[in-house]
Amino acid sequence: MPDKKPDTRAATGADKSDPASAMMATFVEFQKAGLGPLQWLGTAWLENMGDLGGELSQFMAERIREDVKTQHEILHCRDAAKLQEIQSRFIQKAIEQYTAETGKLVELSHTFMDRLSKGKAN
Repeated sequence: MPDKKPDTRAATGADKSDPASAMMATFVEFQKAGLGPLQWLGTAWLENMGDLGGELSQFMAERIREDVKTQHEILHCRDAAKLQEIQSRFIQKAIEQYTAETGKLVELSHTFMDRLSKGKAN
């Protein structure tokens, strides 16, 4: 008996294994919920999502660099006091970086929302 693939389509008929199809089904559901056509988002929405994604990617790359640097320092540390200093410095820098990144993301979001509220989405 041949293997039968399970039906991955939701009630909307969207194929959940296809991200584009799933996204379109989500937009259809938004429209059914009363949000209307989402064309008003325009290219600014896509640009803003790209900006946010780029910012997050850069942030995560920087955090990974800090993680690797700290792990290297810890592996070569032979003194408990120095280890405590390394860990303390790591935590402090992480707090500073996450705080700064949150501010950047909030600012990007506010700028975009201002553009939308003024009708400059396209």
